[in-house]
Amino acid sequence: MTEEYRHLLVKRDGDTITVTMNRPDRRNALSADHLAELLAAFESAGESDASGIVLAAAGPVFSAGHDFADVAARDLLGVRDLLTLCQRVMTTIESVPQVVIARVHALATAAGCQLVASCDLAVAADSAGFALPGGKGGWFCHTPAVPVARSIGRKRLMEMALTGDIVDAATAADWGLINYAVPDTDLDATVTALLARATRGSRAGKALGKRTLYAQLDRPEADAYTLAREVMAAASQSPGAREGMAAFLAKRQPVWPD
Repeated sequence: MTEEYRHLLVKRDGDTITVTMNRPDRRNALSADHLAELLAAFESAGESDASGIVLAAAGPVFSAGHDFADVAARDLLGVRDLLTLCQRVMTTIESVPQVVIARVHALATAAGCQLVASCDLAVAADSAGFALPGGKGGWFCHTPAVPVARSIGRKRLMEMALTGDIVDAATAADWGLINYAVPDTDLDATVTALLARATRGSRAGKALGKRTLYAQLDRPEADAYTLAREVMAAASQSPGAREGMAAFLAKRQPVWPD
């Protein structure tokens, strides 16, 4: 599968679709055009029968965040529209049924860091870094902080957001912003191995599980249990769940129906 975009390279290899940001001359800055292409690519991938999506980038930087040339040319309503488009990209990454993993080879700042935090999983090379630099500039990273906060907690978020300092990959892994920090030479192999582990099993069951996890994360515990209980009870009747239990009881390998 190959689709043509101006700012992206989108390719399919087996059950995996790789979306590569390809605007290296602009450090993969997220202009409105770039964001629109990301949205279209993830919506298209989400409608496919692929089981996994890799978000990668070309060039010396993973993503420098919002394109200030685009932002500076807009009035209040225009900037609000841009941020709304950016939010749609982030929520689409969370809502697609596939497992989405970020392959971070270099620096991810501001909305670029937001992209990483919005993916289900993330692996970074040791040479990568992460920052919310608005705290040391004039435009605070309000929206990028939303998914970052849900990954690393309040005090660590405050340090990132207020100082604007770059957090190295090893620290990002320790804080929970990414899953693994690995030597640069191991990045692709680790991404492939993690995605393979995360996509095994029933695709329909995985899609429902991902959707429910995001739905319950920010709810009070009692509400989260209510939601999870009802979804899990209903899911027990699905073909994938039935096959998984039957295979376990029969001590055989499952044959997934989806």
